[in-house]
Amino acid sequence: MSTLTAAEPVHTAAAHRRRVLLASLVGSALEWYDFYLYGTAAALVFNKIIFPSFDATASLLASFGTLAIGYFVRPLGGIVFGRLGDLFGRKRVLVLTLLVMGASTVGMALVPTYEQVGVLAPILLVVLRAIQGLGAGAEYGGAAVLAAEFSEPRRRGLFGAAPSIGVYIGILMASGAFALVTQLPEDQFLAWGWRIPFAASVLVIGVALVIRLRLTESPAFEAAQERSGPAEVSPVRDVVRHEWRAGLVVFGLQTAQNVVAYLNLTFMAAYLTDTLKMSSSTGPVAITVGTAVTAVTLVLFGHLTDRVGRKPVALAGIVFSAAFVFPYFWVIDHTHSSLAVTLVVVASMGIGVGCMFAPQAAYYSELFTARSRFTGLALYREIAGAITGGLTPLIAVALVAAAGDRSWGVALFVIGACAVGGVAVALGPETRGRDLAATTVAELRASTGTYR
Repeated sequence: MSTLTAAEPVHTAAAHRRRVLLASLVGSALEWYDFYLYGTAAALVFNKIIFPSFDATASLLASFGTLAIGYFVRPLGGIVFGRLGDLFGRKRVLVLTLLVMGASTVGMALVPTYEQVGVLAPILLVVLRAIQGLGAGAEYGGAAVLAAEFSEPRRRGLFGAAPSIGVYIGILMASGAFALVTQLPEDQFLAWGWRIPFAASVLVIGVALVIRLRLTESPAFEAAQERSGPAEVSPVRDVVRHEWRAGLVVFGLQTAQNVVAYLNLTFMAAYLTDTLKMSSSTGPVAITVGTAVTAVTLVLFGHLTDRVGRKPVALAGIVFSAAFVFPYFWVIDHTHSSLAVTLVVVASMGIGVGCMFAPQAAYYSELFTARSRFTGLALYREIAGAITGGLTPLIAVALVAAAGDRSWGVALFVIGACAVGGVAVALGPETRGRDLAATTVAELRASTGTYR
């Protein structure tokens, strides 16, 4: 048996657990370094050199359209790789998704411009974006499952925050890299500067691969196989037929979190530059500070879920985000101040997104049985991502244009997304303390609250 057992020394188990958490963190960091690089480039670069047009709004919409493609492909990646992870184990699949995702991002650094090769440029970019989305569709889900299944039940919320922290470390690295290269003269930035952060992802791939190859298989996965043998049915069919209620909770919370997150992470950079005519460095700098703060608050809120439960923390983030969105835009629209922008972005991300995101690895893992966990988490999370994460920048740009460059339509859109998430979480179960080796829904529900 390849996983850790109770007979092994405590220090050995603890050391391996730390390695698992590091693997989850680094893999998620790579995923969101790659994805956020693309989101920033879509707002600042691709609309100028890959999708040129006499109409700036049309170019930006085309650029954000390719951003959405990655999200539309992610559910397929979640189905394919999630199914493999539930049938054959978490570790092997997470090595594969890492390679698929990383190779496509490095390839983006080499994409020629529209001026150089014409329509071939956007075609190459779309293909690479689709491949990137395929691998990324199971990356966070797998990292979350791995972190949760290796964690002690009493500290699952805290340890489960590791992949979420990795997301924001990845975004921090990407926004920091773009904040640096945007200091170049614009002609140099558009000619070659933007390519450097994409090429640099090869370094993160190497580190993450070394760590993941040293992992053992998840103890919950192996315990489930011992209880009922290898899976003989489709995890996809099982999760859709028998665990759809859990899927609705995931979809709802993910909808609220995605809309608020992508308001800050992708739309805001374009809004500040194209609508408010602020410096192109304002958005990346504000998001760099916001992601750094969020990486810290995720630890605090993850720990809080172990004390008070997953639902109260998630609901607090949803309510805060809905209440804060109009003040958020008022400050940005009326001050045009880089410092003010940074402060409201920090509040929106650090409190609103932090509360919604911190519980997710533990909460989502506890919603599904061991036989369908990877598939269910990745599938429902990525469907929400395709609808909300991929389309939020497009919807927000269209709403601003329809409102005559005013932000009130986007604010109402955020409130609507928060309402969806609030209802889903409020009607869903509290899951703290569930047995992650449970192989049936009844067994999983019966194990709720086994520690206090």
